[in-house]
Amino acid sequence: MTGPEKPVIEFPSVLDSAYKDYKRHVKVGDIMSREVFTTTAETPMAKAAKIMGERHIGSLVVMKFGTPVAIVTERDLLSKVLAGGLDLETTLVGQVMSFPLIKICPTLEIREAARTMIHKKGRLVVFGCGELVGIITASDLIREMPDAPETSLGVDEFMTGDIVSVSEDETIAGVAGIMGEKRIGSVIVNREGKPSGIFTERDLLSKFLIQGKTLDTPVGTASSFPIKTAPAGISIHEAAKVMAEQHVRRLPLMKKKQLIGIITARDLVEAYAR
Repeated sequence: MTGPEKPVIEFPSVLDSAYKDYKRHVKVGDIMSREVFTTTAETPMAKAAKIMGERHIGSLVVMKFGTPVAIVTERDLLSKVLAGGLDLETTLVGQVMSFPLIKICPTLEIREAARTMIHKKGRLVVFGCGELVGIITASDLIREMPDAPETSLGVDEFMTGDIVSVSEDETIAGVAGIMGEKRIGSVIVNREGKPSGIFTERDLLSKFLIQGKTLDTPVGTASSFPIKTAPAGISIHEAAKVMAEQHVRRLPLMKKKQLIGIITARDLVEAYAR
């Protein structure tokens, strides 16, 4: 007669452990975007917006006499130009760009890069041997976020609970003004009083500004439907994985079928940087 079966204890394989350890020590040079798009201070913001929209990027490095000196972002476009009532055609990049550049080296580990991004409050440009070699965004960092104790924290602690919602009948111009004034990158779009879509600053660039469409269009016609969500309480690593797989930078969070918050790629970077 045989005794009761002993439970099988599974241990992570050597390869699994090695891979997790590798992920914790990934360098900036391994994940940075090597193709860096540039502009000049004399470029009209309309042209800068067109470049960002066509390339599906959120920033341009500003060059002067062949040297990188500043950066202009889609957030500058929203908060300084559209929300400020400035004209895209006559406002120049030099009037709204951010400087000095936040520089890091390609040998820096990504967690240190995350800490620099949060401390300096900006996008990171990568310099090697004095030359511009790449750029790092929050999206780049969350794609490589390791499965480690520092990423096991729950998203609820870092999410934004103050959700900005608009009716699907609100115009794009009105929504852009709200986003720029509040310095946020997205709004939840309500249909029949219920959250059903999301509109982002990238939508503004790619669907309107580069196509020359009127901003009097109702936001409901340009939002992403249906809204992509995740359950509240998941870890920041799980949220990062969802964002990377769905190619989004903002993730609304649900609890008992209610929208209770939103977590962004930058929120995840801040959590990882702790």
